[in-house]
Amino acid sequence: MAMNIEHRVQFSEPESAELVAQLQQCGEDLGPDDRHIWFYVMPDKAIEVVHSVSRDTAMIVVKTSHIGSGTPDIELSIATDEVSIAVQIFDSLGFAEYVHRTQNTRHNWRYRGVQIAVMWSQAWAHHAELRVTLPDTAGADEVRAAKALVQSVADELGVRLASEDELVDFIQSFEVKEPETAGN
Repeated sequence: MAMNIEHRVQFSEPESAELVAQLQQCGEDLGPDDRHIWFYVMPDKAIEVVHSVSRDTAMIVVKTSHIGSGTPDIELSIATDEVSIAVQIFDSLGFAEYVHRTQNTRHNWRYRGVQIAVMWSQAWAHHAELRVTLPDTAGADEVRAAKALVQSVADELGVRLASEDELVDFIQSFEVKEPETAGN
């Protein structure tokens, strides 16, 4: 398992383009990673079935708490031809009422040890995810250092990280507005 320290940034198209321009100058280009995602968003956890169409990979991710809270994610790689089966399994287990389907246009970068995904989706528009992945055995000091690194990189790149309250409000608003297309 891995522990993801991740934060979201929401911004305009010009701000997204500015971030990409900065990353082209100083970041390591990890390439495109366009995805089809099925999010099963529940009050205390989320399950994702992710098909990376750019990389021809797929996985199931169980987030045992809110985005970026520093708890381990459970990830299972699956074959791309098993994506529809995985979705059917979660739907048949009673999670269909929680599903949000989305397509993300995504490009990944690495800068100063932080993975940065610059994305666009119908629900979130232009946004980014800044993430540091730690082993699930990481201690409190390592988690604090990872959070500080993400904040430092965001500050250096001139982007503002969304607060947990902002994320909760946003997720609740798109669940009401677009239950079949919401996602990040």
